Amino acid sequence: MTMLAINKLNAGYGKLPVLHDINVEVEKGEFVALLGPNGVGKTTLMRSISGILPPTSGKIHFQGDDITGIDAYKINRRGISFVTESGDLFAGMKVRENLNLGAYNIKDKKKIQEQRDRIYQLFPRLQEREEQLAGTLSGGERKMLSIARGLMCDPQLIMIDEPSGGLAPNLVLDVFQSLKHLSQTGMTILLVEQNVNSTLKIVDRAYVLEQGRIVLEGLSKDLVEDDHVRNSYLGLEAA
Repeated sequence: MTMLAINKLNAGYGKLPVLHDINVEVEKGEFVALLGPNGVGKTTLMRSISGILPPTSGKIHFQGDDITGIDAYKINRRGISFVTESGDLFAGMKVRENLNLGAYNIKDKKKIQEQRDRIYQLFPRLQEREEQLAGTLSGGERKMLSIARGLMCDPQLIMIDEPSGGLAPNLVLDVFQSLKHLSQTGMTILLVEQNVNSTLKIVDRAYVLEQGRIVLEGLSKDLVEDDHVRNSYLGLEAA
C-alpha cells in the first residue's frame, strides 16, 4: 500500500526555485531515505510534505488523500510527524515534559501514558532520564528525544531531518541503531541524510537528490554498488 505519493512537485522560496519535478513514493512500513549534499532541496521537500512550505506546483497524496498545500497542523493530525534537524526541544523542561508536548493532539491521558510507555521500550535511555532537563542530555540523547517526541502523536509516517547532524561518530551509531529498531516495529520512516554510507546500511530504499532533482533511486543494496554513488559519496566519506 502506497502511504505517500509525490508527483511532479516543484517548490522554492519566493522567486528562487529549489525543487524540480520531484516524484517520490513511500510504501506502508518502508524505511526510505532522501540522500545528497547540503543545499540540494532535501529539507525543502520535507517542509513541503509537512505543510510548512506550500509547493508551487505538483501533488502530494497521503494514504490516498490529496494534502497538497493544506495547513501543517492539519497534516500532523492526519498522521505525519516531522522531526526537524534542530529538534526544537525545550531545554529547560524535563524529558517527560518534552514528550508530553508531542502528544498535544491526544486528549486521552491513558493513551498518552501508553504511547510514552511504548517509546520508553524503544528508547530505554530516555526512561532513565525522564526527570532530567532536556538541555543537560548528550547530543545523541537529544536526537533520540526529538524523534521520540515526534512519535508521541502516534503518527502513520515520521519524517526525520538529518539525525546525524553535529554528532560524534559513536553517537551517530546509537541514533542509527535506534532508527533501525524503530523501522523493525513497522513504522514508516522518511529520512533526510548526508551520511550516505551509514544510511544505506539501514534503509530499504533511497532517492539521491542533486541540484533540486532526483538523479537516482533504488534499493539500498543496489545504490551501494552504483558507480555514481560510490564515486560521489562513499569514496568521500571513506576518505
